[in-house]
Amino acid sequence: MSHDRKPLISGNWKMNCNHFEAIQIVQRLAYALDKDDHEAVEVSLHPPFTSLRSVQTVIQSDRLPLVLGAQNVHPDPEGAFTGEISAGMLAKLDVTYVIVGHSERRVHSGETDGDVNRKTKAVLAAGMLPIVCVGEDLDERSSGRAESRVAEQLAGSLDGLKAEALADVVVAYEPLWAIGTGETATPDDAQKMAAFVRAQIGERFGGAAAAAVRIQYGGSVKPGNAPDLLAQPDVDGVLVGGASLQVEDFARIVKYRLYQA
Repeated sequence: MSHDRKPLISGNWKMNCNHFEAIQIVQRLAYALDKDDHEAVEVSLHPPFTSLRSVQTVIQSDRLPLVLGAQNVHPDPEGAFTGEISAGMLAKLDVTYVIVGHSERRVHSGETDGDVNRKTKAVLAAGMLPIVCVGEDLDERSSGRAESRVAEQLAGSLDGLKAEALADVVVAYEPLWAIGTGETATPDDAQKMAAFVRAQIGERFGGAAAAAVRIQYGGSVKPGNAPDLLAQPDVDGVLVGGASLQVEDFARIVKYRLYQA
C-alpha cells in the first residue's frame, strides 16, 4: 500500500460522542478546513465504534477529504469474542488507520506488547494502517529508563514484521505522564524520542524502513504547542486527544503551518 508523506494529524475521540454528535463534529470540521489544509496535511478521525458507520457515510456522501480511523481492534478474524471488533469488520467500513496499543489500553486493559503485535499484524493483513503507540510513564522517565522502555515496546510491538511493512506503520510516541494531564513534552523532548524511535527502527529493519515510517507525537497536543511540535524534523504528525473534540481547536492544529514562526 502506498501513501504520501504528508504530516498525519489524528483525532482520537476516545469514549466521547454518540453518532449524532459525531456527525455534527465532522460536518463542522469539514466547513472549518479548506483545500490548502488537505493538500498540506492528512487528517484521520477516530470516533467510537458506534459512530464509525455514521462518520463513514458523511465522509463518503459529502466527498470529504477526511480519513476514517478506529481506536482499537481484536487480533482474531472472527469467533466467540463478545463485544470485540475484527480488522475485517473495520476494513469493510473503509477504515484506513487503526490505533493499537494506546497507553490507556495498555494501562486499563492490561494489553501487552505481544497483544499489540498481534493487532498490528491483523490491521496490516486487512489492508489498513496501524498507529502503534509507545511511551514511558513518569517513574520510567524520572529514573532514566524512558529510552529503554520505548525500545522494549517497539521491539515487542513490531516483532516479526517485514522491513517493507514499516512504510505502512505509524508509530505514535505518547509519554504517559503527558496524557490528559495538561503536561506536554517539550518540542525538544518530542524530537529526541522521535529520533530515537527512528534510529531503533533503522537498527532492526534498515535505513529504508527508518526513512519510511511516520512518527507522531501524542500527549496534551493543543493549538498552542502543535506548531513547535510539528516543526521538529522527526515528528511527522500528532495524535490529538481532548482537543480533537473541540472543532475550532482541532482545525487550528490542522492549520499549524499558519502559526509556525
